[in-house]
Amino acid sequence: MVECHGRFAWYELMTTNMAAAATFYANVVGWGAQDASTPDLAYTLFTAGNVTAGGLMELPEDARKMGATPRWMGYVGVNDVDAAADRIKRLGGAVYVPPTNSNIGRISVVADPQTAIFALVGGLKPGQRQSTELDEPGRVGWHELLAGDREKAFVFYGEFLGGKRADGELGPSDVSLLFAAGGQTIGGMFTKRPVEPVPYWLYYFNIGDIDAAAERVKTGGGRILEGPIEVGGSWIVRCEDPHGAIFALQGKRSQDAIERDSASEVGWSTEWSGISSRGRLVTKPQG
Repeated sequence: MVECHGRFAWYELMTTNMAAAATFYANVVGWGAQDASTPDLAYTLFTAGNVTAGGLMELPEDARKMGATPRWMGYVGVNDVDAAADRIKRLGGAVYVPPTNSNIGRISVVADPQTAIFALVGGLKPGQRQSTELDEPGRVGWHELLAGDREKAFVFYGEFLGGKRADGELGPSDVSLLFAAGGQTIGGMFTKRPVEPVPYWLYYFNIGDIDAAAERVKTGGGRILEGPIEVGGSWIVRCEDPHGAIFALQGKRSQDAIERDSASEVGWSTEWSGISSRGRLVTKPQG
């Protein structure tokens, strides 16, 4: 039995320029980079201090020809990748990359019934397993699914991962899925806005000062799509890196920056345009 069964266990950036991406995220998040290439695959490990935070690889040429663009991929740990991939199909999802052995373990790239892509991993190497502490600097502190229909998505992930609803303080409109990982709420799911072209998973990296990090995104050639906005005691921004991969940051904000925004009447929606999991840090499972 793997310790990470049923929860996100690994994160990987697939991009079109590994060297530039490593530099960008080193500046924005503070990650180090460690070469972990094999004779058949160029691969870099992102590191946060002395621990690994994720992986970096080139977007495969075959994927590019099929229209794939740079993206962050989250891997859900499972005990049996082959059986889990079969179950994905039985529940109405799709298997894009059949179970295969890789440099990080046995993997499969799959999609839920609404086409949001994620991956499965089994036999993840001990040095690459992610901490269960969501507030560690440089690590993923939150996971968010922008679904075509959050209620249908909840049914799928509840069946596949085993989860319970967790209601936030703002009422029943803010519903997140409590993944079956020791009773710890690690992610929310929402019906995406029409402007979002496809359903997808969004991963939040823990940083220090949110305004300083947002400025580093911009000076590094990335874009701030939304934010900063206060959510459940943290401040978040949603970003795009220079090659088009979407990610998010969460951190703190100085009182001076808060007062400047208050004076300018920025006027963000309390639900971040309808897709924020406000209250995620204070949610508790029902029953």
